[in-house]
Amino acid sequence: MIETLIGYWDAFRPALGSALLLVGAVLAVIGTVGVLRFPDFYTRLHAASVTDTASMTLAVVGMALLAPNFATVFKLIVVWLFLFLTGPTSSHALANAAHTAGLQPLIGRVGKEDGGDA
Repeated sequence: MIETLIGYWDAFRPALGSALLLVGAVLAVIGTVGVLRFPDFYTRLHAASVTDTASMTLAVVGMALLAPNFATVFKLIVVWLFLFLTGPTSSHALANAAHTAGLQPLIGRVGKEDGGDA
């Protein structure tokens, strides 16, 4: 019974890991589109930081499922922890620096006169 479950898991693991890598890559592309389309610094920074952390987490979990041994999984966990702690911290530092420098967010609807597409 246990051997059968392990056999199913070994057969299913590469497909799940590949799917998580694909979803992480798609999320990274969506974040890139958000960075290109959003109107001001703060919304662009938000799109970059949220999708960066989420896509990186999905990609690392996918790579961990495809990893051949525990040493590789441990290294991936260390890389994930580093990126998980430094990504949001750097985004916060950038937003704080922009706020301190006096950069104001755009409020309200963005039209053609404000540089938007509408």
